[in-house]
Amino acid sequence: MKIVIAPDSFKESLTAEEVAQAIKRGFEQSIADVECLLCPVGDGGEGTVDTIQHSLELEEKWQEVTGPFGLNEAMRYFQKGQVALFEVADLVGFGKISREKRNPLHIQTRGIGELIRHLVDQGMKEIYIGVGGTASNDGGIGIAAGLGYRFYDKNGKELPACGQTLLEFESVSKDDLYRIPEDVKIRILADVESPLCGHRGSTYTFGKQKGLDPALFETVDLAIQEFYEKSSPSTLSLKGAGAGGGIAAGLCAFAEACIVSGIDTCLDLIDFDKKVADADLVIVGEGRLDSQSLAGKAPIGVAKRTPNRVPVIAICGSLSEDLPPLPFENIQAAFSILEKSEPLEDSLKNASFYLEHTATNIGHLLNMRKD
Repeated sequence: MKIVIAPDSFKESLTAEEVAQAIKRGFEQSIADVECLLCPVGDGGEGTVDTIQHSLELEEKWQEVTGPFGLNEAMRYFQKGQVALFEVADLVGFGKISREKRNPLHIQTRGIGELIRHLVDQGMKEIYIGVGGTASNDGGIGIAAGLGYRFYDKNGKELPACGQTLLEFESVSKDDLYRIPEDVKIRILADVESPLCGHRGSTYTFGKQKGLDPALFETVDLAIQEFYEKSSPSTLSLKGAGAGGGIAAGLCAFAEACIVSGIDTCLDLIDFDKKVADADLVIVGEGRLDSQSLAGKAPIGVAKRTPNRVPVIAICGSLSEDLPPLPFENIQAAFSILEKSEPLEDSLKNASFYLEHTATNIGHLLNMRKD
């Protein structure tokens, strides 16, 4: 039996590679003749670029850019020929920002624009950017600053490239704009379809989990909208522009980028269709499978790309009550790995063991079917 194991990461617990390895160990304990092909994936969220670079054997490199609080720091990217990949979470992700500093309006994303300039100057023609998992909510103003925009207060003092600036700036300078050449293609790997503004936009949808006071939602959302009405009105209607706290919007407006499906692009790059062609079973998974997963998240994307004759099983940290009845989107069965009521901290710590145990049990069920 050939099983393709293609999970996403379990946020704040395990990487996609670690999830796949744990599931593999479980199946190997319960199915004698199993062949497990590990195919960890990402949908544009944190860890996506890691999964791609493992499959493509890209070279890891580092470049000094402006960090989230204005100090220079090294940011990694991956390269092969004239193709480069990086994810913004490596600079402004939750894992990079301590809890006491998680104010999404004060985190700078200027370094993302600076890295793009460096990659273009190095001759890159294709740049893929994962924009999920950010702790910032700047509406993309940091991208503008990294590409040459300068923002000033009423006294002529230059302001930092962060969300707070949207509430304070009085004037903008475009004297030093960096133009992206027409032959450079920048693609944003997005895992959400949220627009930039409005009640379904980045601030209202993701602001609270980033630490933004809900009392500020309306003010911040309006400030972002007014900024784009003046600088790039068409960006306001783009599906997915709200990804990354609006970083996707900034990339589209100021770096000529286009938004693509994170999971489909990932599957294309790692040649998933070829790997799954002769599979007997596909395993998908993520930390929590819920109704939001149906809008372009990794498990659904993998299931849709799996041939109809191949059953798909989801192994997840937890399953939401808002999921449709099974089967749905080519997923035949779904399992939560949580075995007992315990603090979330313990569940995250024990996730690898629970994954292995769940896969072992599923393997025993598959053996019964063969018998």
